Amino acid sequence: MQVVSSEEAVRVIQSGDRVFIHSIAAAPQQLIRAMVARHAELCNVEIVHLHTEGAAPYTAPEMGESFHVNALFVSHNTRDAVQAGRADYIPVFLSEVPSLFVGKTLPLDVALIQVSPPDRHGFCSLGVSVEATRCAVLNAKHVIAQINRHMPRTHGDGLIHIENLHQVVEFDEPLPEIQPSEPSEVEAKIGHNIAELVEDGATLQMGIGSIPNAVLAALTGHKNLGVHTEMFSDGLIDLVESGVVNGSEKRTHPGKIVAGFVLGSRRLYDFVDDNPMVAMLDIAYVNDTAVIRRNPKVTAINSAIEVDMTGQVCADSIGTKLYSGVGGQMDFMRGAAQSIGGKPIIALPSTTKRGESRIVPTLKPGAGVVTTRAHVHWVVTEYGAVNLHGLNLRQRCKALASVAHPDHREGLERAAHELLGY
Repeated sequence: MQVVSSEEAVRVIQSGDRVFIHSIAAAPQQLIRAMVARHAELCNVEIVHLHTEGAAPYTAPEMGESFHVNALFVSHNTRDAVQAGRADYIPVFLSEVPSLFVGKTLPLDVALIQVSPPDRHGFCSLGVSVEATRCAVLNAKHVIAQINRHMPRTHGDGLIHIENLHQVVEFDEPLPEIQPSEPSEVEAKIGHNIAELVEDGATLQMGIGSIPNAVLAALTGHKNLGVHTEMFSDGLIDLVESGVVNGSEKRTHPGKIVAGFVLGSRRLYDFVDDNPMVAMLDIAYVNDTAVIRRNPKVTAINSAIEVDMTGQVCADSIGTKLYSGVGGQMDFMRGAAQSIGGKPIIALPSTTKRGESRIVPTLKPGAGVVTTRAHVHWVVTEYGAVNLHGLNLRQRCKALASVAHPDHREGLERAAHELLGY
C-alpha cells in the first residue's frame, strides 16, 4: 500500500481499461477529478458504475474519446449522456451485478473507491455503500482508495484491510447529502394507504424519496418492525429510536437493519457510524430472493413510472427514454411474494405533474417492463390499494381503474373495453 497524491494514483489507469467507480454517496470525487484531468492522455476508458451522487464530468461531450460510460443504473448525472447516445446502459437485476465482476463478464482493471480511515487493526470501511463495490474490490486488478475522515465506519461486509489497497489517497471532503423532504398531500395519502397494509412484525424494504418517507411517518403506531432493504434513508431513524423498528421478529439477522447502502443527510451518516445494529452487506446477498423470503411478512415498497391495466409495471423508462434502471425492484417484489404473509407493493401517484394518468391502457411505445403482470400484487395510489394477485385481466382493469384519478376512470374503462373486449 502506498500513500500518494490523487494525480499519481490515477496514473495506473491506461487507455482501454475498464474502471469501476464506487456507488451512490461513496463515489470518490477527488479520484474522479484526478482521472478526468488526465483525459487528454487517455482513450477509450470504459467507466462502469451504479447510481452515483455528485458530478460525472467524464460524461461531458468533449470527453467522448477519452471515456465511455457503461451504466448499470441511469441516474441524474448520466441520464443526458445515455439518452443522447454518448453512454450505454446494461439492464441487470441489482442482485446480479456482483456476478458480472466475479464471473469476469465485466473484468475490472481498476476500482476507484472511498473508505473510512483505518481502525487500530488496519481495517478501512466502505462506509455508506457496500452493495456491489465489495465484489468490485475483490476482483479488480488494481484498487485505489480515497481515505476520507467524513466516511462513516459501518459494520458488515465492507471492511477492507489497508494492506489490500494498492494505493491510498488521503483527501477529506463532506459526502453528498440529500435532505428529507416533506411529503405532498398526495404522497401523504399514499403513505397512509401503504401503512394500513403493513402488519406488526413485518420486515420492510423501502427506497428513498417522499413516498417512502410518508410511509415511515405513518408507521409510528406499529410494533416490532424489521428492516431488510437494499437501501434506507433518514426516515427510518425516528422509528428505530422510538422502538417501532427493532427487528425482533426477523428470522435472518434478528435485531439488525440489513442494507446494501444508505443515502441521506449527515444525521443518517452519523446514525450508521459504528452502529452494530446496522449490517451493511454485499448486495448479492441482501437482494437474493432466497434470503429475502426467509423473513416474515416482507413488505416491499417500490415505485413506478406507469402501470398498464393488465398490471405491467414500467419503472425504468419514459417510453424509449431511459430514466433509471431495473435496480432491485424485481428482487424484492419476488422475495416479498414468496415470504410468508409478504406483500409486494407498487406505489405511485395517480397522475403526472401535467395531470396525465399514470395508470394507462397500454404502456408507452418502447417502455420497459420491470415488473411483469405475473409478478405484480398490490398497487397503491392516493385513491386506495388493490391486490391484483389472482385476478384475471377483466378484474384487473376494474381494480386499477378504481384507484386511478377520478377524471380518468371512465376513459380507462372505455379503453379497456376497446383493447381487451371488456
